[in-house]
Amino acid sequence: MERPYAMPSAAPDDAPAVPARAVPAPAARPVSPAGFTDLEKATAGLQPPFAVVDLAALRANAAHMVRRSGGKPIRLASKSLRCRALIGDVLRLPGFSGILAFTLPEALWLAEDKDVAGPGTLDPGTDGADILVAYPTADATALRRLAADERAAARVTVMVDSVAHLDLITDAIGPSGPAHPRIRVCLDLDASLRLFGGRVHLGMRRSPLHAPEQAAALARAVLARPALKLVGVMAYEGQIAGVGDDQPGSGAMRTAVRLVQRVSARELRARRAAAIRAVRAVAPLEFVNGGGTGSLESTSAEPAVTELGAGSGVYAPALFDHYRGFRPLPAAYFALSVVRRPAPRHVTVLGGGWVASGAPGADRLPLPVHPPGLRMLPAEGAGEVQTPLTGPAADGLRLGDRVWFRHAKAGELCERVEQLHLVEGDRIVDVVPTYRGERHAFL
Repeated sequence: MERPYAMPSAAPDDAPAVPARAVPAPAARPVSPAGFTDLEKATAGLQPPFAVVDLAALRANAAHMVRRSGGKPIRLASKSLRCRALIGDVLRLPGFSGILAFTLPEALWLAEDKDVAGPGTLDPGTDGADILVAYPTADATALRRLAADERAAARVTVMVDSVAHLDLITDAIGPSGPAHPRIRVCLDLDASLRLFGGRVHLGMRRSPLHAPEQAAALARAVLARPALKLVGVMAYEGQIAGVGDDQPGSGAMRTAVRLVQRVSARELRARRAAAIRAVRAVAPLEFVNGGGTGSLESTSAEPAVTELGAGSGVYAPALFDHYRGFRPLPAAYFALSVVRRPAPRHVTVLGGGWVASGAPGADRLPLPVHPPGLRMLPAEGAGEVQTPLTGPAADGLRLGDRVWFRHAKAGELCERVEQLHLVEGDRIVDVVPTYRGERHAFL
């Protein structure tokens, strides 16, 4: 899958070493008429809706993620890109290694593509990078496909957090034997903060494995099953990596978020180290995965963690505008057409209801960024077929003009478009399909 453009290294050999805790953030990319003049020129022949990726911003973001990782490899979260061409391009940058997939069928599809997966990372005889499925699967058909494909089984690791998952896997693949390669499994350790004997839970409801002894017990259960092989442990601290510590709103709320994140990071560092010691006493591990775009520095500083998981920072969606420690450059945009002028200081664009997943709120809506000064109406928000906008800039817009948006989250943008137009300066240098464009919808 050769690209007609060059994707330079994220961390050139002559780049000065920067400690993980002292990484200067790149200057904020101005959302200004000058920047959008280039985008308008590059896309003048396109009809909205369409999406673009600014390759200069993408490269800068990838390079800064590598510098923030403190020398530990970043396993690239595929759900944050959802474009095979760009997944492959980022994986070829130094500092990125392996894929963090979101479903087993997706992982099997990616495992078929040598260009996406890159060079072998498991051992010299393995063709392609390893793929860790970040979430448990109940897809018996996909599990049987995995067990029947020796090459895929050598590269794909599935997630478990209970004996019920082990039962489901072994029931799906049938009796072990020479015809069935062992299924690689990873334990999902709960990274949430629990206080007052568990009466207060801060973080994601992700896994029942919280205490080190629970992780060790499940590790022993894996070893008792000849069809399975324990290879890793993962713990995603969503309350740190996925929550900006400089959110708009009250100072009291920001202070509370920062306090919870400091306490949670300290607690998790000790508990994760204890859990890894307990599991390693049962079986050797190939990797310990942790972190996310928002916590690369703190997680990479933990000796127990061998690799990081991240991806959203490559596109830098709107939810990543509110972190004090780093400031990624917006790299992904979409454009919609003005189709109505219902009143002074109001316009309506066609479409726009590309709302992000998560707790419902204004921060999950697409963010209009150009022309500056536009906002959605609280009573209507982002509509499936049309979205009204208001603000001083509305009076300067005519029917057919474009409004540029950023999605609140990263890869979810690609569920709405079949192509990404890759832009260098004022030129489109390539057009690549999204998962949707390749006729795949994994969730």
